Amino acid sequence: MDPSLDTARRLSSFAGGRIVDSAFTIAFNERYDPIVEASQAGTNTGVKEAGIDARFSDIGAAIQETIESYEIELNGKTWPIKPVRNLNGHSIGPYQIHGGKSVPITKNQESSIMEEGEFYAIETFASNGKAYVVEDLECSHYMKIFDAQHVPLRVKSSKALLHAIEQNFGTLAFCRRWLDDLGQTRHLMALKNLVDNDIVQPYPPLCDAKGSYVTQMEHTILLRPTCKEVISRGDDF
Repeated sequence: MDPSLDTARRLSSFAGGRIVDSAFTIAFNERYDPIVEASQAGTNTGVKEAGIDARFSDIGAAIQETIESYEIELNGKTWPIKPVRNLNGHSIGPYQIHGGKSVPITKNQESSIMEEGEFYAIETFASNGKAYVVEDLECSHYMKIFDAQHVPLRVKSSKALLHAIEQNFGTLAFCRRWLDDLGQTRHLMALKNLVDNDIVQPYPPLCDAKGSYVTQMEHTILLRPTCKEVISRGDDF
């Protein structure tokens, strides 16, 4: 990984079941500015297009057009910048960071619409590679599945780990380091058992083609009856 382009930093806050999800990418070398700006502009376009009765198809098309208006020159070659087609934004529910609706970042035939009172994470990814990510590398982040069915676990360590997860994280994301901090230092087999039983969902790193670059930008919005509020927006973000 080129240290001049920092990986996306994800910031989330939580209060009373309500989640604010946000992310950004930092470039320490100005040659990467175009691809950083592409995801920033894509997310700003998504926020602008979002609203009560807005169609997801229109939002996705607008985001794609914005991101694809950028290009980047690296090592004497000009690369087109494209939205990552198998990633998207999402609705957010109480205690559920990934709700039931997706906010596409490419052209699509989705006919459903946004509705009053809904929370959304407008989240875009820009790439100069294949614009398609795959799971790779070791997984460190997990989340209890929101609507996981009850499974009669037979392994004592799995029961204990599930109890610790439910007591400390509920259905919010956690990393393995946090399990260590809770005293669950020998958790690998128990965690695998919870994953295999569709109780916990793993979230491994997602990678585009080797040598390519991907940036991310994300804001959370609330569709109030008379306005659209960008909850994660601040003076410097």
